[in-house]
Amino acid sequence: MRVAVLSESPADEAAIRILLDGILGSHTQSVDMPQIRTRGVSGVFTILPTVLKHLHYQTHADALVIVVDSDLTPVHKPEHEESGGTDERCRLCKIRHIVDSVLGELRPVQGRSRIKIAVGIAVPAVEAWYQCGRDPHVTEAAWIAGLTSGPFPYTTRSLKEDVYETPRPPLDLETRRATEEAQRLVQDLPLLEQCFPTGFGALAREVRNW
Repeated sequence: MRVAVLSESPADEAAIRILLDGILGSHTQSVDMPQIRTRGVSGVFTILPTVLKHLHYQTHADALVIVVDSDLTPVHKPEHEESGGTDERCRLCKIRHIVDSVLGELRPVQGRSRIKIAVGIAVPAVEAWYQCGRDPHVTEAAWIAGLTSGPFPYTTRSLKEDVYETPRPPLDLETRRATEEAQRLVQDLPLLEQCFPTGFGALAREVRNW
């Protein structure tokens, strides 16, 4: 299966590819992507329409996986799925809106079916996923409780320090640690889905629906 992965850094994309293959139970093929000059969540939102058009018209990609951090934005809720319930501050809602808008404008290409999409939101950051199974206090529920009533149980900075031993890791260190943790996590995906049922759970369900 030919799958493109779009996230906030190349390190995250390498780790997400490992998790994706674990969900599918098979190795996926990478797909050529447009050059991404600005990384981070703003870069993902900016480049996403271009990526979707590129994959549709210029490649034979079967699917696209998108993962960004939630940071301090609202975590996706079931009521967001209801008619008129979309929250513009929710990054999962925002990505789905962009995807639906762009795909709805694409012209049919002979021999091509509509590209499959799966979206994950790491709450509050992908480093929280990397701590799953290492620190039982790092969960979606704990972060949501902090968002709702405070105090926050940890910060995105402290998560980076726990994973990389520095809040600003160089890309080679970030990639090495991200892939190491993904290789560990892929051995127990049910635990990751249990600890992060909204962000990782949404991603896993959409991939399995392919």
